Amino acid sequence: IFTPLALTSKRFHEYSYPEFFALFLFMVAGFQFMVASDNLILIFVGLETASLSLYTLIALHNRSNSYEAAVKYFTMGALAAGFFAMGSAVLYALTGSIELYRVADVLAARMNEAGLMIAIFGSSVLLLVAFAFKLSLFPFHTWAPDVYEGASAPLAGYMSVVPKVAAFVVSIRIFGMYIDMGVEWVRVVILVLAVLTMTLANLMALVQEDVKRMLAYSSISHAGFIIAALALDTTEGTTAIFFYYALFMFTNLGAFTMLWISRHKVRRFDARFDHPYEKFAGFIKIMPVGAVIMAIFMLSLAGVPPFSVFWGKIYVMQAAVNSGYVWLAIVMGLNSAIAAYYYLKLIVYMFLKEPVKDVDTVYYNLSKPLMAVIGMATIATIAAIFYVQPLVSYIYYMISASGY
Repeated sequence: IFTPLALTSKRFHEYSYPEFFALFLFMVAGFQFMVASDNLILIFVGLETASLSLYTLIALHNRSNSYEAAVKYFTMGALAAGFFAMGSAVLYALTGSIELYRVADVLAARMNEAGLMIAIFGSSVLLLVAFAFKLSLFPFHTWAPDVYEGASAPLAGYMSVVPKVAAFVVSIRIFGMYIDMGVEWVRVVILVLAVLTMTLANLMALVQEDVKRMLAYSSISHAGFIIAALALDTTEGTTAIFFYYALFMFTNLGAFTMLWISRHKVRRFDARFDHPYEKFAGFIKIMPVGAVIMAIFMLSLAGVPPFSVFWGKIYVMQAAVNSGYVWLAIVMGLNSAIAAYYYLKLIVYMFLKEPVKDVDTVYYNLSKPLMAVIGMATIATIAAIFYVQPLVSYIYYMISASGY
């Protein structure tokens, strides 16, 4: 979905740099490396390859807040990498191996040894902190809104999905290993992080004045939903992670792309935000089709049936109930109700408010590639009811076949 934007180089500022394409490919390769490897060193190499490329891509937006965002992301990413390296070193010291399957076997065989649980505690804490940074979980989420705001809208949409999917895949392997060994407190900590992340991110999103920052906090909240599924440590829960992101991907990238078509031609230095709610006031009168499409994306993110994210939320809640965590499903439902407010707030501005004449809004940025991306995302969001069952069956089969 992201690739067709390369055809709109005159409108996507970063594409004017030849470095963009190499960096983008390195980033994709790094994330694929992470997903494909069970070796802690190779996971680290893939993580850093992707992360360093992503830092540079953010800075290519060539604005002061983009440089600030890149530096913040680099600083937090370096901390996360340090925690991951230290956690991996502890596992290597305990087991003499960097292969996850071998690490799991050795730790399982030595579980009765005195003092081992202290070392396991240390390694798991370090790795939890590392992935909490990467997944923007509370309280390690503070970098995400600023970084999303500083990045271009399509790149922010990409960042809200692809890096997190790669991090979730590795998290399933590592923390699933701990839970399978009976280290139950890891499950408890993940559940607490999930509840705090989805709740506090929703509360922060309620008070945002900028649509892009609202979507950033929204993405953090959705990450809370998905990390809760990881704590279930069941095939159904793991299926829910990939199923949720498969549906969330189209809607979220579509929403960020809609922000891109409403960008300022020249950034006003007196403007606090790029995408204030007032900018979308009366959007239905300025661009009727765009307003309807954006409303569909907002309703989907809010979990309104029959749009795509609704099915993802239902499946995650079902997995929680089937695993005996009814309270978790209730918390998810309450958070979905809270989230509906800030999604509907944008719809109210678009459909019920009058256009603000002194807001410098330029809707010039709609090209055929952008129309193709938005069209694909819209169709995938609306038509989810027709493909959710085959999709979840396929993902469940693949998860079962992989042993997770």
